Amino acid sequence: MTEPRLRHVQCLDNRGLHRMAYWEWGDPASPDVVVCVHGLTRQGRDFDTLAQDLCGRVRVVCPDVVGRGQSDWLQDPMGYAIASYVADMVTLLARLDARQVDWVGTSMGGLIGLGVASLAGSPIRRLVLNDVGPTIEPAAVARIGAYVGQPATWRDLDEAADALWALSQGFGPHTREQWLALTRPQVRGDDHGGLKPHYDPAVAVPIRAMTPQMAAAGEAMLWNAYDGLRCATLVLRGAQSDLLSPATAQAMTQRGPGARLHEFAGVGHAPMLVQPEQRVVVREFLLG
Repeated sequence: MTEPRLRHVQCLDNRGLHRMAYWEWGDPASPDVVVCVHGLTRQGRDFDTLAQDLCGRVRVVCPDVVGRGQSDWLQDPMGYAIASYVADMVTLLARLDARQVDWVGTSMGGLIGLGVASLAGSPIRRLVLNDVGPTIEPAAVARIGAYVGQPATWRDLDEAADALWALSQGFGPHTREQWLALTRPQVRGDDHGGLKPHYDPAVAVPIRAMTPQMAAAGEAMLWNAYDGLRCATLVLRGAQSDLLSPATAQAMTQRGPGARLHEFAGVGHAPMLVQPEQRVVVREFLLG
């Protein structure tokens, strides 16, 4: 398999600067750019399979959002917030020097994309929101919040893969080989010869600080941003998703950009865009 190039860009936060890593596939001079952004505790290598599909025609850039993967951790955990991530992505887009980009965002990555796309003068031309929308179901937030940031160690990759799979049934069917490939970048060595999660446990701090009032205000802001979108938008939904409800997904086809909606059977939150039937939907939207 072709390997991506690992690069970094410096971004500003309220304590100084941090480095955000990003994985780049394809011709680095190509003006046609697809940015793929991962979910809450994941990292940019989640998109390896999709990137290999696309990189013969476009440059594919897959950042590790700050606090994950090869990126720095923040000194102030309250900086782990969508507005901060949007600012980091604006810095990244300046580095890429592309007049327009397409965006594929899974879960949190979709909310970041929504934030970037809603900015005046945004370069986003096409937006894929993978199993996320302005209304996020509280039961899903509670489920995710129960494990995010919890300490974990594993003896080896197989044990880590089994443990992560137990938390990730919503990702849908994967072969063992596919799941091991998705797991390797998710772990790093600990001080005792084992493995631990490859993200800052403090990403959970803002989630646990969230009040119902804050959640309601955030939802109103997200719908306002969505209603102002003018880019072509595709919403993907796992048919068994507990985070993006059928009602919200349908509303997204009727409001704002009038998104196209595609559901994947046998998948919950969130489709990982590894299986061929998922990749072809994204590829045709972006390149068709």
